Amino acid sequence: MFDVKKLFSDVFHPEPGERLVVLVDTPHDRIEDNDLWVERRNMAAEWQSVLGDYGREAGFEVAPLFQFPAVGTHNGDLPLGECQLAEVLGNATIALALTEFSPTAPMIAWAKSHDDFRVATLPGVARRTEETALSADYSEVARRCVILRDLLAHAESADVIFTSGHKWHVDLRHHKALMDDGQLPRGKADPVINLPSGESFQVPYEGERAGDPSQTAGEVPVRVGEELIVYRIEANRIIDVIGGPEANKSRAYFQHDASRSNVAEFAFGCNPGAVVWGNVLEDEKAGFHWAYGRSEHLGGSVGPSDFNRPETIVHVDIVYASESPIQVGSAVLNREDGDSVEVIRDGDYVVF
Repeated sequence: MFDVKKLFSDVFHPEPGERLVVLVDTPHDRIEDNDLWVERRNMAAEWQSVLGDYGREAGFEVAPLFQFPAVGTHNGDLPLGECQLAEVLGNATIALALTEFSPTAPMIAWAKSHDDFRVATLPGVARRTEETALSADYSEVARRCVILRDLLAHAESADVIFTSGHKWHVDLRHHKALMDDGQLPRGKADPVINLPSGESFQVPYEGERAGDPSQTAGEVPVRVGEELIVYRIEANRIIDVIGGPEANKSRAYFQHDASRSNVAEFAFGCNPGAVVWGNVLEDEKAGFHWAYGRSEHLGGSVGPSDFNRPETIVHVDIVYASESPIQVGSAVLNREDGDSVEVIRDGDYVVF
């Protein structure tokens, strides 16, 4: 059975005197509600109540559930100046954000300028996740993350072959390998994680150094409904989308704001409890994935100011785990010393 007190304790290791706030975003006249969103807000209220009791036992304070108007896009800027959100965050040392739209990137920006603050974001989380990825053994999650993070840290590039036959070379120079291992004690250097946790990741080199272009290139397949489309990538940018009607829509989407086409993340999800069911928050923890769009919150160079306007800011993950329609036949990391390590073979990890 899911135990939110155990999850909270295992992740945050709260100390006496700390202050927790549970956050939700809410629909409004421009953004319609939906059943999963209602369920999520109910979850948040239940978590806040249970953790309130736990806080009284353990000596930390739990603020009332805080609601703020939904921003309408993943990783868009939070409405800090439109409500009391800035004040609420400023008074907290711990936050849990159970939201419809991902606040991860702006929360990272907030944490960089506010000491003694850490937050776990749960965009799109559903009740069913309580019995899968949120109930995983987080010591095992952390063990797997460390293995993958260390492999990424010594890699200069990666070569991925998808089960569709398409091939992709990823430039991993110049950026730091990171991990979301489900551990967020007070004072941790990286104070923002997703829940459920379980991934090690890196921003591919984006070509930001003068005279040193990115070598990320190849073809990446994506299933959209019944249609297979293919992203053509050169110099770490999606330069074309091949396919039928859905490809035409995707091509127009990237042309509308060129910063969307940036390859922003290369990642290995490794939560043994995660399953793929159409919720990217959990799907991405089940296996290999990558993302396009905003990257500065992960150590890259593409941030909000690079987009045409706030409404076009995105960070979109695409997942290739074992239950996904397209999977990874092979993922090889090419090391700095010239050696190579195969991380995934026939859809499964071979390094644990």
